[in-house]
Amino acid sequence: MHLDFRNINTLWSSIIAETLSRLGLTTAVICPGSRSTPLTLAFANHPHIETIPVLDERSAAFLALGIAKRTHLPVALICTSGTAGANFYPAVIEGKESQVPLLIFTADRPPELRNCHAGQTIDQVKLYGNYPNWYTELSLPSVEMKLLSYLRQTIITAWNHALVPYQGIVHLNCPFREPLAPIIEPNIANLYANINFDNFFVNIYQGNQEIASTDYLYNYLNHWLSQEKGIIIAGVFNSKHPSRYCKQIFRLSTLLNYPVLGEVLSPLRNYVQDFPNLINTYDILLRNNEVAAQLVPDVVIQIGEFPTSKQLRQWLINHQVKHWVIDSRSDSLDPLHNHTYHIRADIHHLNMEYDEKYKPQKVDLSYLNQWKKVNKIVNHNITANFDQTQDLIEAKLPFILSKSLPEETLIFIANSMPVRYAEFFWMPNKRQFMPYFNRGANGIEGTLSTALGIAYKARNSVLVTGDLALLHDTNGWLICQQFQGHLTIILINNNGGGIFEMLPISKEKSFFESYFATPQHIDFSQLCFTYNIEHILIKNWTQLKQLVNPLPSTGIRVLELQTDRKRDAIWLQNSLEKLSIIDDIET
Repeated sequence: MHLDFRNINTLWSSIIAETLSRLGLTTAVICPGSRSTPLTLAFANHPHIETIPVLDERSAAFLALGIAKRTHLPVALICTSGTAGANFYPAVIEGKESQVPLLIFTADRPPELRNCHAGQTIDQVKLYGNYPNWYTELSLPSVEMKLLSYLRQTIITAWNHALVPYQGIVHLNCPFREPLAPIIEPNIANLYANINFDNFFVNIYQGNQEIASTDYLYNYLNHWLSQEKGIIIAGVFNSKHPSRYCKQIFRLSTLLNYPVLGEVLSPLRNYVQDFPNLINTYDILLRNNEVAAQLVPDVVIQIGEFPTSKQLRQWLINHQVKHWVIDSRSDSLDPLHNHTYHIRADIHHLNMEYDEKYKPQKVDLSYLNQWKKVNKIVNHNITANFDQTQDLIEAKLPFILSKSLPEETLIFIANSMPVRYAEFFWMPNKRQFMPYFNRGANGIEGTLSTALGIAYKARNSVLVTGDLALLHDTNGWLICQQFQGHLTIILINNNGGGIFEMLPISKEKSFFESYFATPQHIDFSQLCFTYNIEHILIKNWTQLKQLVNPLPSTGIRVLELQTDRKRDAIWLQNSLEKLSIIDDIET
């Protein structure tokens, strides 16, 4: 037990830290400030909680987000009063939308110093609106046993709200009066002798916060088995147990004989040893109108959120197919607004047992085999095209990485064009890579910091990012002195926002570069030198392959790939239709 009896604030804060440690908290990210001093000391002094000091609040929040994404455990995030907490907001939004557990502690002035222009004071009550799973303002610290018990139970409640019924944000606003420093108050020290704090913490334990569902799919399976033309869409999904996730979808696919359209941000493309029915080229092959018309299903089963692909989205909108979504959240996960049925369950825990005698005696595999045949042809087209392409074009990067990275690499894929190129060209493999992403709100904020959080104390970690996303978060490199583990940053430097080249606004030449592409003309070798980050300019694909396998075990480095965004945009527009051409090959 690790309690600090020096004064009322240190005791109050140390009870918070001790309670969270017993619940399972292992990491706290702390930003500097005066009003949060009691919280900072309590967490920093706790022997079982690792604390990471980060100067910039926005970067700190995304670092915590990254750690929580990888561990699936809440991370504590602490800041002082005033606008400090407002800088957490982008990460709060992303955490809510992508279900990442964070416990946010914003220190605050006491009530008598609010609404009177006291320094560094803003209205922090429900600062993050409806984004948290739960919000509360703690009472002012007190040594009354009734209030200490209230504090303990409130922290337990906060922990539970961060995890169930789904993971997300919890915000605790924490007012403190002076003294903020650990000045000794003799009357507080006497509590140690008068209260049995061993009994105070006796019923706090680390429990399993997952809601295990044994929901039986029998009634749904009866209907799906009666439909020969069905597809399973494995959408955006950050799985705590990727192998179990893949096996569950494999079982469903095998039972129904449905193809599985695997989004690059689900683990499926990296577990093909379990997956004969995987379709990875759906975005490309659906550009072939004749093929797309032949493949229209009668049933769609969606796991998790809808994929990145606009081509898939438009295809399903055009045909208004009956649509089932399997996800434990209460949110609507169907942006298509089709005839949708929600199965509120976790795919990891669904019971898919089915009595074989009720299955149709004659199974028509022609629809499944048609999907598999055209997928094989398009994969052949992609491979043949890239084998002949030696130019440093952005499209080839995910193709190379999917074949070259070490097994079990953690790979964070940034938003805008990197995730889209990966969706097109990340090839099926058996390497068990684990993809990570910020697709909750799809912004570029915190890209570097989130990746650093994912890579923290991990091995074989890679970030694929564009130049603007990296520049938007260079403060993330301020963590360098505290960082443990390794992160290789593969920087696609096309001097601007490549995604805008794909939009109609790119034709407006008079202001397109200044207001949309926004080139920054940064020498990244000099920027990396400022932060003492290793920088290597990639000259060819052979060099890149050698640098990504094996990966270093420690440190941060940047591998810069300089590309031409206008050339890449033209290449992509010209190539996607060509790659969808179906010429017979041996199948």
